[in-house]
Amino acid sequence: MKLLQILVLALCLALSGAAAAQDAVTVGEVRVEAEAESDETIQAPYLPAVLGTRIYSGKKTAVIDLDEFPRITNNNYRQALAKTPGLYLSEETTPLVSIGYRGLDPNRVQFTQVLKDGIPIHADQFGYPEAYYTPPLDTVDRLEFLRGGAALLYGPQPGGALNFITHRPRPDRPLSFGTTNTFGSDNYYSNFTYVDGTSGRLGYYAYYNHRSGDGFRAANSDFELNAGQVKLVLDANTSSRWILAMEGYEEDHGEPGGLTFATGTTAVNYNENRDATSRFNDRFKLRRYFASLAWEKDFSEATRLTLTAWGGYYSRFSVRQRGGGFGTVPLPSLDRNAAVNSTTIEDQEFYTEGVEARLRHDYELWGGRHTIAGGLQAYHTTSPRQDLRGFTASDRSDGLRNKSEREIFYLPLFVENRFHWGRLSIVPGVRVENVWQSVQEEFNFDKTEAGTSLAHEDDHELVPIFGLGVAYEFARKVEFYGNISQSYRPKIFTQAVPTGGTTQVPRDLQESAAVQYEIGFRGTPRDWLTWDVSGFLLDFDDQIGTIALPGGRSTLANVGRARHYGVEFAGEVDLIGWIDSHHRLLPERSVQKGAEDHAKRKSLLDSIGSLSLYANATLLDAEFVRGPLDGKTPRFAPDYLIRTGLIYRLQDRWKVAFLGTFVDEAFADDTNTAERTVPAYAVWDLTAEAKIYKEIVSVNAGINNVFNEDYYARITNTGIDPAARRNYYGGFSLKF
Repeated sequence: MKLLQILVLALCLALSGAAAAQDAVTVGEVRVEAEAESDETIQAPYLPAVLGTRIYSGKKTAVIDLDEFPRITNNNYRQALAKTPGLYLSEETTPLVSIGYRGLDPNRVQFTQVLKDGIPIHADQFGYPEAYYTPPLDTVDRLEFLRGGAALLYGPQPGGALNFITHRPRPDRPLSFGTTNTFGSDNYYSNFTYVDGTSGRLGYYAYYNHRSGDGFRAANSDFELNAGQVKLVLDANTSSRWILAMEGYEEDHGEPGGLTFATGTTAVNYNENRDATSRFNDRFKLRRYFASLAWEKDFSEATRLTLTAWGGYYSRFSVRQRGGGFGTVPLPSLDRNAAVNSTTIEDQEFYTEGVEARLRHDYELWGGRHTIAGGLQAYHTTSPRQDLRGFTASDRSDGLRNKSEREIFYLPLFVENRFHWGRLSIVPGVRVENVWQSVQEEFNFDKTEAGTSLAHEDDHELVPIFGLGVAYEFARKVEFYGNISQSYRPKIFTQAVPTGGTTQVPRDLQESAAVQYEIGFRGTPRDWLTWDVSGFLLDFDDQIGTIALPGGRSTLANVGRARHYGVEFAGEVDLIGWIDSHHRLLPERSVQKGAEDHAKRKSLLDSIGSLSLYANATLLDAEFVRGPLDGKTPRFAPDYLIRTGLIYRLQDRWKVAFLGTFVDEAFADDTNTAERTVPAYAVWDLTAEAKIYKEIVSVNAGINNVFNEDYYARITNTGIDPAARRNYYGGFSLKF
């Protein structure tokens, strides 16, 4: 990679000199409307070369336009990700989400940067990179997914970036109101109500979302979620815009535990009752309250600036009964000191503040029109944690076991330059990761009992990562692209200072690092046709894991290197659009005949609508190639992940989707144990939405898992987490 780094540095030095040479150039100021970044210019299936203050040229990107589907209920990511290859969904019975990328561990999306309107929403970006919160999909305008090259735009994670872009106030009327109520199996109920509009200079958008249900498990799979937001936009249609957002999110759910195929007195057998419960007292609570303020300034058509500040509070609380095992019930014991008569309680809080500045400037040099984009982020988190021991199976607080203070300060600098000549674009970039991490133990019961001193770790990492992208427009809206990008992952809090008293942390423990290579060919040469096919290699080295030591102790270590390589394909054809295009290609015998053909084309589209056939696939070969796991397959790395289906739309009044997902078998652990094998499965969903009275009244309905597939996509330490069998929902919407 030294050659890549030298090349990128040389190109960045060249662009800095070029940018300086442009100081004397005067560019006429042009008013740019806010709609420049609306859906009118951002169209699936991928992002444009340059958008706002960011460069996407030479990167593999995806735009997930939720309006293409019938209304998605209960944040069903199996449906939301239907057209996007490379993302593996580990389904579960709670409102939480786990998404993996090309064979990286999906648990809580920990290897992918997750953002909302460009703002990180992990509990912490580095110390605890788990995305327990994601916004309600009802308020999401689109999702943007960037693969390896995203490291330079959003963060260093090897799994790219998933960015939720939420709705802004509508500019065309002072008041708009809508409410959707949905009912489903297992007492599911959802309400999403919003109000928005623009009056004078001020636009506003507010929503409230409630979701609740009992779940399909026999007990303790209930959940309740309440979320809301107020967003204010000042001067949306000018060259200088302010956006203020304030949001709250509260969620509680039970954790019914896992199942097993073993038999025994305490075993909860999957084949006997897949809906059974093995954990009756385990609960989880999440609280998140955040605010953000952004200023978007268009100095000219060539120069744009975005300043964003955010901050808030995030808490994660869980209580879990001790004892039991894989797919077994922890039965109460007459021994008052038995583990099953107690609980483990985790109480973690995160106080976060951040600010980010991004600038983009277009300039002319050497016969081409180029773009430089870069910025700086300052991010700080303080995170107190307490681990307690409850002395009954339902205790929520009691004896203190561990207490620690944790802190992250993050100051990255990033810059990219798109050199653009005609059909060719070359995009070098560099991101300097600058991370300070501190973990201070204040109390550890196990260490006190053993006479071991408390840990206090301070760590600073200064890591430059580089990227290089290339794009060549073979024909109009058809291009070749390639990208090489580095990424890295520092130690998380529990790797810097484990909460247990028997795990060692060596001084030479290194951060994990990865390099990703991608080359592809994509195009949208017709309105009715699109494709994107690519080959990739993800080389992930110095992964951190645990090695057992004599005497019941263990040590953290850099345990291995894994290579993930394969091909991805995504394609879609509008069958009716293709037929309509055929009509346009027919020779016109006369002006009258041409007019008749035009009328026929219009009638064809208006009366029949569109019928899109889509398919995408990820074919993956992932394997550890060094370390104690040599020859093993990384967890949740199936050989294939295929999605296909049909989506019918008629003038935005009718939408019907039949969506299929096919996943090969995978292991749920890196050691590839037999009891943690996830079998291959295929599941189909049928959803529909229709406007039945003008724009005012609409209905929606769906059948999830149409063919009643018996499957599971997630296994944890408590056992197999079964996925839902066939279930139903239906609802109605009112808009004024």
